[in-house]
Amino acid sequence: MTANDKHKTRCIIPAKTGDEDLGPLKLLPGKWEGVAGQGWNMIALPFAAGEFNYRVLVNAFEEELKFSIVDKAVANRGIRKSGTVDTDSDQFVVTLDYEQMIKQIDSKDFPESGLAGKPGLAIHHEPGLWLHMVNETTNGINLARLATIPHGDSLLALGSSSEKAGAPIIEPTRGLPIGAVPADIDINPYLSPYKHFRDNPFKGVFDPSDPTALLSKANKGVDIVKTTTLSVDTETESGGIKNIPFVTKQANAGAMKSTFWIQELAEKDKYGNPKLRLQYSQVVILEFFNRKDQLPGLAQWPHVSINTLEKVSD
Repeated sequence: MTANDKHKTRCIIPAKTGDEDLGPLKLLPGKWEGVAGQGWNMIALPFAAGEFNYRVLVNAFEEELKFSIVDKAVANRGIRKSGTVDTDSDQFVVTLDYEQMIKQIDSKDFPESGLAGKPGLAIHHEPGLWLHMVNETTNGINLARLATIPHGDSLLALGSSSEKAGAPIIEPTRGLPIGAVPADIDINPYLSPYKHFRDNPFKGVFDPSDPTALLSKANKGVDIVKTTTLSVDTETESGGIKNIPFVTKQANAGAMKSTFWIQELAEKDKYGNPKLRLQYSQVVILEFFNRKDQLPGLAQWPHVSINTLEKVSD
């Protein structure tokens, strides 16, 4: 039996950690919980009472992320033409269901609006799917993430997976808006809400200039043996985001890029298996207000979410 033959019959079963048929998604099934004090979210929002008509909101949050049902062989039917001969060219897709639930621990905005919310407030719920394309891939794309968000957004992001020994290399993430001139946070008054949090880091640690630095800090002293990276982007191939009319008009979600780092630790669990961690960085680009650099289009405001989670059950 070839690698493709075993996927030719649909197989809907509960997902199981370590199932090799799941490919790069094999370590995800189960329940993950955020490590205390590691979940952070930053977003710029239109705000009429502010000097510049926007405010910056920062949240510390706790998270539960569940990956459950899997279909090992969703069949996409196709035909390959070769001269005068037509043959079946079906694609088979492994599908993993997920649900993300987030509650804030604390929050602060600047300028202060009175709208930041209290501790314990549910601030995000997201059902979705992760897909692993087993065969018939295009341009190296073997992953997809589909998500729906109650604000009125749905997305398809596409990308690829990779593995490496040791800890992940986490690149800096720019948290400042694109289209503001000058881009220097110290001399441009328009960026004063960001400067406020740079000079007064939220909870003493969150700096909007480079939010993902906190992910690298969380890895210090952790013996990470192996990392599987899942990277997807709505601006790849046929990906994209669709929003309800109000969102499109007021603060359009134009693009999303996320990277998941699934980590196998040297430390073992009670069954003798490597303990598992999951870190992610997600940047959604919101578009509102005209750019101030004379270029056409709207300014782009990074909505950044990061967290470090641990596997708590299969």
